[in-house]
Amino acid sequence: MPEPLKTPRTQFTASPLLQPFVDNGTLAGAVALAATKDQVICLDTVGFADIAAGRPMTADTIFWIASQTKPMTATALMMLVDEGGVNVGDPVEKYLPEFKGQMLLAEKDDDHALLRKPCHPITVREILSHTSGLPFQSPVETPTFDMLPLRTAVLSYAAGPLAFEPGSRYEYSNAGTNTAGRIVEVVSGMAYEEFMRARLFGPLDMSNTTFVPDEKQAALLAKAYKPGPGNAGLVETAISQLSYPLTNPLRQPIPAGGLFSNARDVLRFCRMIMNGGELDGRRYLSESAVKQMTTKQTGDRVENQYGFGWDTSNATFGHGGAFSTNMRIDPQRGLVTVFLVQHAGFPGDGGKCPEAFKQSLAEWFDAQA
Repeated sequence: MPEPLKTPRTQFTASPLLQPFVDNGTLAGAVALAATKDQVICLDTVGFADIAAGRPMTADTIFWIASQTKPMTATALMMLVDEGGVNVGDPVEKYLPEFKGQMLLAEKDDDHALLRKPCHPITVREILSHTSGLPFQSPVETPTFDMLPLRTAVLSYAAGPLAFEPGSRYEYSNAGTNTAGRIVEVVSGMAYEEFMRARLFGPLDMSNTTFVPDEKQAALLAKAYKPGPGNAGLVETAISQLSYPLTNPLRQPIPAGGLFSNARDVLRFCRMIMNGGELDGRRYLSESAVKQMTTKQTGDRVENQYGFGWDTSNATFGHGGAFSTNMRIDPQRGLVTVFLVQHAGFPGDGGKCPEAFKQSLAEWFDAQA
């Protein structure tokens, strides 16, 4: 069994901030976690993982963390960079020949589409930083993202034209991160999900981080909620991006957003990154790889602040998920925050709860210094 999180006597309490959102029906429930390198300073739960069943939110509750998967996929690829198997400046086609000859969409209207060669083939750096010109998804990734084998999905990206010149602008792209996951497969000789288990989740003791929950994990899943009619109250909703049942072993891993996890596991990953690629005496990434991932990699022509799998704005770095989960690392304070909910939008002022938590925590933390 994983060792439970421990909290010190002096800690920040988030419940008084968050409980009013539960009481007014704008938040189903949340897990709020904050930690330094060696201490958990906040671990609070409020509300319900399942409102109808009256099942309370707990520290062990599991969430679909969606795009928080992206930094973990980028970590896997950067492991291969450290080992000399991948160079981020290389064209993607060096590792995935199906991208050779990919064209750029120069003009399009109702009657025609004009293609031309891009100024250069897309690079590994560009797929990791959302500057490649690949789309968010391809037309074949319907009705859900999780029923196509990764190889098939990536072939569909290579078959279509780029939306803009590589490196010229930022456009958030699941296709780019999925392509990075496919490079992990090809270079390592391991299935992407097996590489993640063997090289990252297993060694980091992230035992409840998975692409396909088992029955025990499924019993710990938080239900998803969205605003009710007229933006009032909450109603239960399905995760439309995924197929059901979520335990179906035929579901495919999504490098850009397929993971389920809990607060403890997300903290383990964030602490490793905050510690320069090392945790509990084991090194996962070089310090130079972590620095590259967590600093701006979008180039001088692009204003957006994004590294490799991490948003790098405001002197911190982090990533959110489609259903409002979030993790953030503040290197100046030496502070990790993890805020887990399962919401496709919030009614009323419910959307203010994550920022209220982070702001109050930062003020409390600075006052302790």
